[in-house]
Amino acid sequence: MELMNMGSEAGAGPLSGGRGCTVGGEEITSLVDRNLCDWMRSIRRALHRYPELAGREERTAALIAGELARLGIDCRTGLGGGTGIRAELGNPGPCIALRADMDALPIRELTGLDFASTREGIMHACGHDGHVAMLLGAAALLGRTGLPGRVVLLFQPAEEAGNGAARMIRDRVLDGVDMIFSGHIDTHHPVGFLVVDDGLICSYTDPFTIHIHGRGGHAARPHEAVDSVVVAANLVMNMQTLVSRQIDPSHAAVVTVGRIEAGTVHNAIAENAVLEGTVRSAHQDTRESILSGLRRVIHGASDMCNAEITLEFFDGLPAVINDPDATAIARRAAVAVVGPDQVISQGQPSLGGEDFAFYQQRVPGCMIRFGGQVTGGRKAGPAHSSRFDFSEDVLGYGAAWLATVARLALQRLAAAS
Repeated sequence: MELMNMGSEAGAGPLSGGRGCTVGGEEITSLVDRNLCDWMRSIRRALHRYPELAGREERTAALIAGELARLGIDCRTGLGGGTGIRAELGNPGPCIALRADMDALPIRELTGLDFASTREGIMHACGHDGHVAMLLGAAALLGRTGLPGRVVLLFQPAEEAGNGAARMIRDRVLDGVDMIFSGHIDTHHPVGFLVVDDGLICSYTDPFTIHIHGRGGHAARPHEAVDSVVVAANLVMNMQTLVSRQIDPSHAAVVTVGRIEAGTVHNAIAENAVLEGTVRSAHQDTRESILSGLRRVIHGASDMCNAEITLEFFDGLPAVINDPDATAIARRAAVAVVGPDQVISQGQPSLGGEDFAFYQQRVPGCMIRFGGQVTGGRKAGPAHSSRFDFSEDVLGYGAAWLATVARLALQRLAAAS
C-alpha cells in the first residue's frame, strides 16, 4: 500500500527510536518520538488523499487492518455495516475502549494541500483522518507498556451519517467494555490544549423534512394558485421565532433549514416545495419545546395558506453527556500530557452532534477535544468546509492522551475491583 511505501522511504516505523516530539508529560508521553509522529502523519495523508463516504470506507479499513497487523494486533473486520474494525490488546482484567471515526464528507476540497483529495466531491473535512492516525499511534504506544487489563480499539464508520456507532453496538463491539473514551480535533483551540468537560458537551440533533403541496399556476395570475415558494419562505422565517421568542435565552438552540427545492421554471408558480433542516438543542426540555413548536408552525401555515404541509422527523442523535468518573480520568490524563495550564473548558455545550453518544448510553464514557489550530499565517476553513485543515502537530498529543487515558482508566478500574 502507499502508506507502507511512505514508511519504508522514511526509514522509520512506528516502533523505531527517534528524536523527541513536542509533547509534554511523562511515562507514555515520553515514548512519543519523531518517528511515531512521522508515521501518524503519513497515515493521515494517505487517508486524506483517498477519502471515503459513510459506509464505503473499504480502502480506509484495509489500511487500518494492515497497520494493526504491522503492530502485531489482531482485529475483527466487517463490523458496523461492513467496514468497522474492533481490535484488542492487553492482558486479562478490566476493559476500556478507545474510538475513532473514519468517514469523509461529500464536499469538494479546495485546500490546495499537496496531499489533497484525489476523489472529486469527497474530502476529509472534519478531521477523521487525523482521528484514525491518532488511534493507531495510541495502539503503538500501548503495545510498548504493560497494561493491567484490556484495551479495545474501535475504528467506526459512518459517524457523519449518524448511524455508525449504533451499528457497531449491534455487532456487540462493547461486549465486556467497562468504560469508553474518544476525542475530536477542534481548530478553535491552539495545538497543545486539551478541552475536557463533564456533563453535556454536544447537543441533541433532530433532522426534519417538510413537504409543501400547493397549487401550480401562471406567474402572472397568483390568485389562481397556492404558491409553495411563498409558503416555504414564510415557514423559514417563522421557524426562527421558535428560538428567538419561545426558548430561554440561556439555553442553546438553533433551527436551521439547509436545503430548499421548488419549481422548475421562472414564470410558473411552484406547486410543490421541500425543505430539509435540523434542530439542535442542549437541553431536553428545550428540544421538546422546539419540536412541538415546529408542529404548531406547520399547522398554522397550512391553515393560513390553504396548502397541504407534512412534517417528518428522522432519527437524530442523543446528546453527548460525559460521565463524571470517566471525565475525571480523562482530565487527569490530559494534565499528564500537556500540564494543568493547557487543560481548558469549552464553556457552553456545542450544538454539534456526535454519535459517540450511543456508546455512552451503554457504558460510562468521555469525549474530549484536541486543539488543532493551524498557525504560521496559513489559513484554513472551519469543519465541514471545503478549506478545512488542521495542524498535524496535534497527532502526537492525541495519541499520547488516548494511550494515557487507557492506562489510567485500567488502573482505576483494577484498583476498584
